[in-house]
Amino acid sequence: MRWLLLTLVLGLPHWAIAQDYDIIAYHDVRDDVLSNYDPDQYSISTANLIAHFSWLREAGFQPVSVDQILDAEAGRSPIPENAVLLTFDDGLRSFYTKVYPLLKQFGYPAVVSVVSGWIETDGTEDYMGGPRRAEDFVTWAQIREMQESGLVEVGSHSHDMHKGIAGNPQGNEQPAMVTRHFDGTRYEDRAAYRERITKDLQTSIDTIAAETGRPPRVITWPFGAFNDEAADLAHQLGMQLSLTLEPDNSDYKGLMHRGRLLIFANPGLADLSAELVLPEQPEVLRVAQVDMDYLYDPDPVQQEKNLGHLLDRIKGLSISHVYLQAYADPDGDDAADAVYFPNRHLPVRADLFSRVAWQLKTRADVRVYAWLPMLGFSGGPFRDDMRVVNANNGPNERDARLSPFHDEAIGLIGDIYEDLATYARFDGLLFHDDGRLNQHEDFSAAALATYREHFGGEITPDLLLSDPALNRQFSELKTQTLIDLGANLRDRVKSHLPALRTARNIFASALLDPAAPTYLAQDYRQFLLAYDHVALLAMPKLEQANDSKEFFESLVAQVSRFDAGLTKTIFELQTVDWDSGTRINGQELSRTMRWLQSLGVRHLGYYPDDFIAGHPPYDALRSGFSLANEYGEDSP
Repeated sequence: MRWLLLTLVLGLPHWAIAQDYDIIAYHDVRDDVLSNYDPDQYSISTANLIAHFSWLREAGFQPVSVDQILDAEAGRSPIPENAVLLTFDDGLRSFYTKVYPLLKQFGYPAVVSVVSGWIETDGTEDYMGGPRRAEDFVTWAQIREMQESGLVEVGSHSHDMHKGIAGNPQGNEQPAMVTRHFDGTRYEDRAAYRERITKDLQTSIDTIAAETGRPPRVITWPFGAFNDEAADLAHQLGMQLSLTLEPDNSDYKGLMHRGRLLIFANPGLADLSAELVLPEQPEVLRVAQVDMDYLYDPDPVQQEKNLGHLLDRIKGLSISHVYLQAYADPDGDDAADAVYFPNRHLPVRADLFSRVAWQLKTRADVRVYAWLPMLGFSGGPFRDDMRVVNANNGPNERDARLSPFHDEAIGLIGDIYEDLATYARFDGLLFHDDGRLNQHEDFSAAALATYREHFGGEITPDLLLSDPALNRQFSELKTQTLIDLGANLRDRVKSHLPALRTARNIFASALLDPAAPTYLAQDYRQFLLAYDHVALLAMPKLEQANDSKEFFESLVAQVSRFDAGLTKTIFELQTVDWDSGTRINGQELSRTMRWLQSLGVRHLGYYPDDFIAGHPPYDALRSGFSLANEYGEDSP
């Protein structure tokens, strides 16, 4: 139904909309599923599947074939109203014994995506709690029978990529299709990675073609994980439709990438109908911003204990996100002296980010954003001539930050961001608050060359002070240059993590002080357009506000002026008064969080989380911050 709203709003024929159908992802059909606590959470009972199929028909949904989708995408014919594509992953035996009879009874087409290396072969790898057995999966003869019926499209689910492989020195197993394998000594390089993926996809295609007479047109990525390189290779090998488990839909690398509704925990009719008919509920974000420097320890035993403390705390809090520091700043100068992942340019303090992010995602069930500077990088290939110059300090005084106008510096920063995405799995980026320039910055040679190109002459501090209009244009150019930098970095990461989300820190003064654009080069309105979320530093003591209550009320009022303000802004509270070196009282923090919610604030975060010392206190966070409160869950 959601696509119908888009059709009405845009005034377009529905087949002109790229994604005008829903896709449902099923796996096994089992009749021993007794409750939502069954270990096979991706199965559904026959009774519930029949109920799903019946409801789709009664509600006017029309299951469609891959042919119909490809014809609609090519403009050859419109797709039916209320179209839905039924997909079944893994090629389990129940697809033949239980699903196929229902497809014939209802006349529904469907896609079955098979792991070609699993068909008619036993394996030692674990599948749903035990060794994989050939008898658990369809046979090639059954696949041919179903394909010949005209109802079943056979897709590739890889040949041997439906598994995890070691993705870091600590041995975390991550999706094989997108992970650079760590063999105990070193990581797989790009050439070896491409060769492995190409060989697997080609083997899957050749095997399916040999057994069925038709090469697959659909690639269903194991665990929903893919990247640009894998997608490009799949397209080169003849795939046309790419199925994932992400909500985003796009067309690139020659493929139609489509997200799917994952059937989980044997849902009944109410759950399915709510997903397909009701509007999507707005998300509620609860964010802990975590310093990796707190977790790191030269003693690996202590480091693992520190990680355990973090995981227990985050899991118990029942929150949605962790903004995880990916760089090391032990001297506190707001610049990355080293990083926590392999890369081309900076020292690696410890290859730790991948492990911590993966453990947080899989054990604490949160989305992890990599927190990195935009401009603050020290050492390595970063020369003094790449750095910001503050005209007040003289031409020879360089800032710790790199100039966003220096093309070589931008390229090097992009390398670091891309290297992180090459070696770690995470959900988003948090751009640090160092993405700012004041009215006396930047007067580096690269910046001056850009100003001459835009303004047609020399720009000096005295000229800016005497010409308010030029000063405003100068600030707007810097603001846009920093936003462009963020887009550049985002795109380099998205090539490895296509579902990436972004957030950017902004200072409260950018909303409260009309003069802020000249000393910050931050524009809240533009940030709302450029990023998925704006991480607002709602920190009265940082801003030296005399009255915290007035500060928060003014901030909420300013955010509320914008249509997407409250839905896209995370109010990040401080847990430490850095001026005095004292901690914010936990109960005070909890009261502030609850009060802000009463004012209409939807998303909340805090920084820093000292999980070693237990500050803020766990109970205070649970009462003022936890999603367990939002959704009525019981305390652990």
